Amino acid sequence: MSNAPAHLGPLMCGIQGPALLQEEREQLQHPLIGGVILFTRNYESPEQLKGLTAELRSLRTPPLIIAVDHEGGRVQRFREGFAVLPAMAHLGDLYDRDQQRAINLARQFGWLMAAELLHHGVDVSFSPVLDIGNPVSSVIGDRAFHRKPDIIARLANAWIRGMADAGMAAVGKHFPGHGSVEGDSHHMLPFDRRSLQDIMTLDVEAFRHVMATRLDGIMMAHVVYSNVDDNPAGYSKFWTTEILRSELGFQGVVFSDDLGMSAADAVGGYLERAR
Repeated sequence: MSNAPAHLGPLMCGIQGPALLQEEREQLQHPLIGGVILFTRNYESPEQLKGLTAELRSLRTPPLIIAVDHEGGRVQRFREGFAVLPAMAHLGDLYDRDQQRAINLARQFGWLMAAELLHHGVDVSFSPVLDIGNPVSSVIGDRAFHRKPDIIARLANAWIRGMADAGMAAVGKHFPGHGSVEGDSHHMLPFDRRSLQDIMTLDVEAFRHVMATRLDGIMMAHVVYSNVDDNPAGYSKFWTTEILRSELGFQGVVFSDDLGMSAADAVGGYLERAR
């Protein structure tokens, strides 16, 4: 065992491929690093994933937190050897026809997603998506459960109950809402020019409902809500402190979205973004 510090830092980073490089092993000992996020580039097979997560876990005490975006639909990083999860919008469509069946299936799929990941050594999936299902947003699109906040909350709460049944924490995203924005924050900095009241009564309402039950983490949106604050939400004290912490009373973990996304460069290079 290394002489790594007995605590975890605030930074979650990625790695290049399906096996750790020596320089990555050394980097992951840095006291500012607390976790690793895995992508499709890090996956070859269930057996390889188990080996990778075991090695990551052995590097530090307490072990690094291992995370992934594994929502279902088009955002599922591990596919071959894993169950195929539906896009969340399919559950929303089913809800409009058969509410109880949709809720039951949401819980079952939440359990399945979490159980498979935990079995392979992954601690957290950044799930569920709590954004509004608005056709204007291609990057969210069918990743959202529904257009109505109350239905999103019912399905998301069932999904979260399933995750909890398996033993996994839930992280809702992308606060205060990416679903009503046309631009894709992976490739550009989107602007949402609606009023605070409009955002709070539509997009934030889904988050509010889910926070009232069980939610362990929130991921912020790389979106500028320009009639509210000049900074993207993840860099905004207004959104993170005044709204999320104070008004909504959220006490869980707050994550930035990926600092490598184009929208994250609004404050400068990687050092400035991380600060």
